[in-house]
Amino acid sequence: MARTARSSNRYCGGSHSLEQRPARCATDEAIPPKKMKNESMTSPNPTLTASPAWNALQSHHAEIRDTHLRSLFQEDGDRGQRMTAEALGIYLDYSKNRITDQTLQLLLQLAEQSGLRERIDAMFRGDKINATEQRAVLHVALRAAKGESIVVDGEDVVPEVHAVLDKMAAFCHRVRSGQWKGHTGKSIRTIVNIGIGGSDLGPVMAYEALRHYSQRDLQFRFVSNIDGTDLAEALQDLDPSETLFIVASKTFTTQETLTNAHSARQWCLERLGDEAAIAKHFVAVSTNAEQVAAFGIDTANMFGFWDWVGGRYSFDSAIGLSLMLSIGPDQFRQMLAGMHAMDTHFKTAPFEQNLPVLLAFLGIWYNNFFDAQSVAILPYDHYLGKLTAYLQQLDMESNGKQVDLEGNQVDYQTGPIIWGAPGTNGQHAFYQLIHQGTKMIPCDFIGFCETLNPLGNHHDLLMANFFAQTEALAMGKTEAEVRADGVDDHQVPHRIFEGNHPTNTILIDRLTPESFGKLIAMYEHKVFVQGALWNINSFDQWGVELGKVLAKKIVPELDSDDSQPLQHDSSTNTLIKRYRSGKN
Repeated sequence: MARTARSSNRYCGGSHSLEQRPARCATDEAIPPKKMKNESMTSPNPTLTASPAWNALQSHHAEIRDTHLRSLFQEDGDRGQRMTAEALGIYLDYSKNRITDQTLQLLLQLAEQSGLRERIDAMFRGDKINATEQRAVLHVALRAAKGESIVVDGEDVVPEVHAVLDKMAAFCHRVRSGQWKGHTGKSIRTIVNIGIGGSDLGPVMAYEALRHYSQRDLQFRFVSNIDGTDLAEALQDLDPSETLFIVASKTFTTQETLTNAHSARQWCLERLGDEAAIAKHFVAVSTNAEQVAAFGIDTANMFGFWDWVGGRYSFDSAIGLSLMLSIGPDQFRQMLAGMHAMDTHFKTAPFEQNLPVLLAFLGIWYNNFFDAQSVAILPYDHYLGKLTAYLQQLDMESNGKQVDLEGNQVDYQTGPIIWGAPGTNGQHAFYQLIHQGTKMIPCDFIGFCETLNPLGNHHDLLMANFFAQTEALAMGKTEAEVRADGVDDHQVPHRIFEGNHPTNTILIDRLTPESFGKLIAMYEHKVFVQGALWNINSFDQWGVELGKVLAKKIVPELDSDDSQPLQHDSSTNTLIKRYRSGKN
């Protein structure tokens, strides 16, 4: 029996259906609309869910929501060939989605109504589309080719981007060749990247993804957690005379990063015994030359970036210095070339053939009309083991928003929960819930035609599982099919697979720096498109700040006695007191 789908009903804490939902919340009057400083970004429709395209999609959903994928494939023999898109060596099969041609046409209408084309153009030309911070959003400039021009505040930023890349390359050549010597004259053998958020997730994910191409006589470690165990374990077996630290913090004030950096500095000094050693064993990715110099780092070894690069979009900037050290400048530039190729595809391809746009459309369809709460990202390649964690930050920090660009409370779901795990490991963990659970979980399956490590028939077995899972999720197994297998009556209900679970299949020939760059840029632009259609700002992250502010207030209280009253809620006050007593 087909699952009854529910429409999203999140608005002001209420539980109205889409048909019952008012155009605005009663409490919206308490949140006055904010005027957009960039008029080109103003939404042409004041309320998304009251718009013609949204209402048409709502009606269409009611018509097809109970249609099974088995029926869609039976009625359209060419569906598996027709509902595909291919660009830049990436093949997307979206035929196993609960959609028809009309669904895509209606989603195209939503994109037109939302001014998607104008928003894309605004980003690429450097408009300040991050309205709350009045910043341009130009991660695309990080991979622009020499000779291109992208102007921000009257200045072409592309030459500066390439100047930083050239400086990084020269430094990497010195370290990789052994010319860079530590304080005792030894060459560097271990690089430790110290960062947090985008300054950690991006570099470590990309390093793991492209490890096949790394220089193997160098080892790399990544420290982000303020929990001292993270740093202690990273340093446990290292020789400081052969270790180089990269401290990645734009302001050089990030609490977690600087706490770890100062502890690493102390570790170095205790073993090398000379302040002069810091300049030989620490470099910085930052814009705060004064603080970098005060730390003891030679500002000649400081690599800068810009406020128009968000942290979660930054590993292709100087934040990726550890990656360039690993794979070398040439292959780093190949990755940038792949990202740039996807940028061009995204900017120029018709929406109906545009890979990021199609993925975004499908996400909107399930998130807002089927009330799917999450998306599983399932890469069938061990090198992409950290991809899902990276995409969690990319998507959830970008689109986890509850107000639109004008400051109005939204009356629809925005960003989904992103989760998953690589390869067949997930099949023995959570696939049971996807197959036979009660939740709709759209999935992206990512696979490669050719393995980087041929070993017997391992890759064929891996990819057989890859194809089998999408087929099983889509088609399921009926009661008649189960009985035909001779299953005992009491087991029949347990062996039935409903199917009708939507998946995208993303197939790439081979994991290379270039194809990896294309894959990452595709997901970056998918997130942007969804934010544009939801009329939210995908490029600020105010939700990250409140906990940090409160933590700074609590830090001194953890070492205080009871003479100073605590000013938190009763739970937090009690927990702080319990912690004090437990650590003494």
